[in-house]
Amino acid sequence: MKYLILVVDGAADYKIESLGNKTPLEVANLTNINSIAAVGEVGLVQTIPEGIAPGSDAANLAIMGFDPRVYLTGRAPLEAASMGIEMSDSDVAFRCNVVTLAGAGAYEELEMVDHSAGDISTEEARELIRAIDAHFDKAKFYPGVSYRHCMIVDKGDDKTVLTPPHDILTKVIGEYLPANKEIREMMKESYELLSAHSVNIARVEKGLNPANSIWIWGQGKKPQLASFYEKYGVKGVTISAVDLIKGIGVCAGLEAIDVVGATGTLHTNYVGKALAAIRAFEDGNDFVYLHVEGPDECSHQGDLDGKIKSLEEIDAKILKPILDYFLASGEDYRVLVLPDHETPVSMRTHASGAVPYVLYDSTAKKETDNAKVFTEAEATKSGRFFENGYQLADYFFAVK
Repeated sequence: MKYLILVVDGAADYKIESLGNKTPLEVANLTNINSIAAVGEVGLVQTIPEGIAPGSDAANLAIMGFDPRVYLTGRAPLEAASMGIEMSDSDVAFRCNVVTLAGAGAYEELEMVDHSAGDISTEEARELIRAIDAHFDKAKFYPGVSYRHCMIVDKGDDKTVLTPPHDILTKVIGEYLPANKEIREMMKESYELLSAHSVNIARVEKGLNPANSIWIWGQGKKPQLASFYEKYGVKGVTISAVDLIKGIGVCAGLEAIDVVGATGTLHTNYVGKALAAIRAFEDGNDFVYLHVEGPDECSHQGDLDGKIKSLEEIDAKILKPILDYFLASGEDYRVLVLPDHETPVSMRTHASGAVPYVLYDSTAKKETDNAKVFTEAEATKSGRFFENGYQLADYFFAVK
């Protein structure tokens, strides 16, 4: 039996007036996802437990079968694991975005314009993070992918309240700055340093958003996850452009596969991700956790057309070739397709509501219902609901 979990990050949304009071999932052309929905199972799953912020860390832990209330220590240490950063028990990891701030006056009076600095290239961001690392001696900075980076502090403050930058888009940052004076001053000082950096001067000249400040958040200590093989008896891999996802997998003993051209944006290498999944199965792996960030990033940018396009690209360029491979191989297989959390375009950030899922088992009895599709409304109507998200993985791997 082969197993595929395809995570369409942030795909779940609210009804949108300009779409005829429909959601992006309802208007997107999802021929392949809906074909397995018609003969599979559609339902709802609560990936974000009550009282926990609707982050990708909690949601993807749940989808992989780990109760976030037990295993969540913060997203940054999971990202650090993906980046190969060795953490001591006293280390605290922090996510470090490079962001775009705008406005006049004091740092506290600036506005959060872009949490990703215009999806800055990894090469440009690496130069900026190296400059930051050379400037500050109380922390160690590690460059990641695009705007996503990591800061490690020995005996750091893992209790202070830190706000994700994508939660405060268009807002003045003053009231969201951390109470921790050292972190706050580092962020403030970074603005002076990065604003004058040659990378940002060149970006401004090209009309691009400058990555003119670091934004620190998502802190936590070294996580301890159970082995995925011991938990479910499958050997597997993760495929994602996002260090957080790869880090969860690494901590659970899954191999992280990098795909050239995988960006974590709308413009990613969809075909390359599908081919990587197929090769992983051909190489003897039982399980692929394939995560695609595009719908989430488009939602953060308020790009409705981009969100719909990314959903259609995932359906046609990722799921279809993998389904074709399964059919040609003659092997039994199960496929689970779902968002990790809601990211409504109207909010431009994550929300905590339950999300729809589609589960298809090639060995199960088929009762075709072409009206059954992968949408929020259809999932709600089904009456199937996993109140604890981590139990869906138990069901997925155990169902006969």
